[in-house]
Amino acid sequence: MSTISNVDQVLAEMRRLTAAAQSAPAEPDRPQSGSGDFAALLKQSVDEVNSIQHTAGKLSNAFSAGDPNVDVTEVMVALQKAGLAFQAMTEVRNRLVSAYQDIMSMQV
Repeated sequence: MSTISNVDQVLAEMRRLTAAAQSAPAEPDRPQSGSGDFAALLKQSVDEVNSIQHTAGKLSNAFSAGDPNVDVTEVMVALQKAGLAFQAMTEVRNRLVSAYQDIMSMQV
């Protein structure tokens, strides 16, 4: 049941990152974010989604080929993660486009 331990590890990492984000002190002298920071964050997010999809594809292909080391539950979890990551990325993209359209339609 390595899948359950993997899920537990992911949940623990998410909790650690949430706690770190909530306890991070604000830095008044530093600008909140620049366009380079946002672009880098967006690229990193897209790359992570791409990596998740590639991993799911490799596991699916290995299972289809009959690899005895690949469990069907591991494949299904990986495919679900890939699907959710893609849906989340699509939602972020839709909201960014909507925000851009709202800003462009504002009268100055």
